[in-house]
Amino acid sequence: MTRDHMGFVGVSTAASSINVVFPLWAEILDLPTDRLIGHDLPLDATRAQYRELVARIRDDPHHRGALVTTHKMNVYAAAADMFDDLDPFAVSCREISSISKRGDTIVGQAKDPVTVALALDDALPREHFARTGGEVLILGAGGSGTALSWALAERDPADRPTRITVTARTDRALDELRAVHDGRGTPADLIVYRRVDEDAESAALVAALPDSSLVVNATGLGKDRPGSPLPDGVCFPRDGWAWEFNYRGSLEFLHQARAQEADRGLHVVDGWRYFIHGWSQVVADVFDLRLTPAVVEELARAAETTR
Repeated sequence: MTRDHMGFVGVSTAASSINVVFPLWAEILDLPTDRLIGHDLPLDATRAQYRELVARIRDDPHHRGALVTTHKMNVYAAAADMFDDLDPFAVSCREISSISKRGDTIVGQAKDPVTVALALDDALPREHFARTGGEVLILGAGGSGTALSWALAERDPADRPTRITVTARTDRALDELRAVHDGRGTPADLIVYRRVDEDAESAALVAALPDSSLVVNATGLGKDRPGSPLPDGVCFPRDGWAWEFNYRGSLEFLHQARAQEADRGLHVVDGWRYFIHGWSQVVADVFDLRLTPAVVEELARAAETTR
């Protein structure tokens, strides 16, 4: 293996399973390196810190590119002008989750709308919304929440929820999300934007959902910071689905959902498949590979051995 390496931009990258998984994938995919280097930035990182990091990736000939988690929207806001090319998803969703290099060109892409759609298809049965009439409540309007609302809006109208409610703690986050959907031409009556100031308000939204609805924790709580966007005692929809986007951390939302799994007929999904799709898609970008579904499943099996 060469001195080249791939980067990982996050908050606590040393705790991620990818550090063990990546060398296994490097062997399967015959990558030119099995080295993964973490770049930890605090949640309140400055514009200058983001720009310095992008410059370091761009200017180091041995740095092949990077996956960005947690900081996706901040990297775009602080350093979009430093990229030679941005894909349409990055511009529309105003986030960068994949940094790759093609010769002297540095490319920023937003892979989340693709990866979250793949993970959603793995989590839900086919034609779930068409059969059940369930709605979706996305707790959190950051990068992952934005991507999921985008992916749901892009589904075949015959099998997408009749209502998608997205919550945030600030009007600014909701305004930015609304601008994304307005730019895409999403039907105005499909997305409901709700500011919530207290966990009890989020619990009330959950309680109002019809049976078979999907509730998603896209806040980052339970991973980068302890906690859940919902209070204890929240009542999940009967025969519903609870999706925790995280697979590591304190995972309070996941534990709340699992406590009601039997009584409510709740289907509980953690973030493992999202993790697999997210990383495999960015690795493919960084090393300019094409992944078939069969190869992705081989990568998933290898990763499962480390879990």
